Amino acid sequence: MTTQIFMASTLYGTATLAAALDAGCFRPADRRVLLVSNNSATPETTPGVDEMPGFPQLRGRFDDVISWNETISPFHPGGWAPRPDDVPLWERHLRLAWELGDDDVELVVESIQVNPALGVAQIFMGAPVTVYADGLMSYGPTRSKIDPLVGTRIDRLLHLDLVPGLTPMLLTEFGVGPEIVPTAAFTDVLAELVKTGDELPALDEPALLLGQYLSALGILTAEEEEDLHVRMLKGAVALGHERLVFKPHPSAPARWSRALEKEAERIGADLTVLDTPVLAEVLYQRMRPALVVGCFSTALLTASALYGLPVARIGTEPLLERLTPYENSNRVPVTIVDALLPELTDRAAVTGQRRGATPGELGELVRAVGFAMQPKIYPDVRPEAERFLARHLDTDTRRYFKRRRLTSLGLPGAVPAQLAFIPRNATVRRVAKRARSFKRATLG
Repeated sequence: MTTQIFMASTLYGTATLAAALDAGCFRPADRRVLLVSNNSATPETTPGVDEMPGFPQLRGRFDDVISWNETISPFHPGGWAPRPDDVPLWERHLRLAWELGDDDVELVVESIQVNPALGVAQIFMGAPVTVYADGLMSYGPTRSKIDPLVGTRIDRLLHLDLVPGLTPMLLTEFGVGPEIVPTAAFTDVLAELVKTGDELPALDEPALLLGQYLSALGILTAEEEEDLHVRMLKGAVALGHERLVFKPHPSAPARWSRALEKEAERIGADLTVLDTPVLAEVLYQRMRPALVVGCFSTALLTASALYGLPVARIGTEPLLERLTPYENSNRVPVTIVDALLPELTDRAAVTGQRRGATPGELGELVRAVGFAMQPKIYPDVRPEAERFLARHLDTDTRRYFKRRRLTSLGLPGAVPAQLAFIPRNATVRRVAKRARSFKRATLG
């Protein structure tokens, strides 16, 4: 007997799994279990994926639905992992609780670098692992070094073709090959969800503004994110859009929408704020937006690549500077959106008169950024990064790299060209190190 366990924390991810199943991306199994995990900061007050509108339409692909939160209660899914000595006990417990018996187990998880996916993979130590990606992070490097006992069991990476021509970097250090979930299968699944928001307003071709709740990630303050939403509104109005819809993040506080509504009233904009938690892709099908505006949401790429809708970004350049540490896993998604999509205030770019990076250019940029983020995990990518920086580092691409980072890695662009020999000169580095030590000693 074979049991496949699919982990999901979002409706978007569940839809990705459903599409992969419909497309035959998984071999037959005797039982398929959907293991849902509510990773929100306060799961007690936030609906889980199995409570979201649209979940019943996806439920039929699985034989059982099990809650990971209930399994490990009172611990939080993002903060709990089994102690190494307890792994055999946990596997025995889960096999009994989930009626797995002696079944061969196959795991399908997202975000394998962190819990809860990592913890589940550690418990079922003998199970092969498929990783699926439901966002732009798959195009970037693995965010941290993975235990080889887990990494060597990963056989493939399933991902949506959100950026045609761009190959994911995630997990390539283990030789994991990426496989695309067919776009047609994914859009067919999303079409099943189109009626999940029956109470949605009937609007045709508005400008759709996407909220992300970046302050919850510590990227922006609440006030700065409110200001970002206001800039989305003003930018869309400046482009001539009279009807606008704001889709807040499900976890965002209600006061944000009220602030946006006040600004819309002040400038005379016809704004509708949605309070129904549906996927942005449902709105794409029901409203066919004339423009989709966001910061670096994955939904911008689904709008463009899957539905052919006009899109625009705003606020990405300051984020590139403020994301800390440099290896922050949001860096590649921000980089992709910044390099590929038009800036909202650039009318020529939004109307298609000026294009973003080509797939080839974007691929070189992403791999160079990926190496700068995780040089110890991807040492073989250094020559590519050096070639890119030597040829393409200019005023347009400089914002994707920190000078201090380039200096610490001895990469081109760290210092002026006439002093380029310094980062690789051992004597100069040794003298500089002694000087810094002397300075600290005298100041201390």
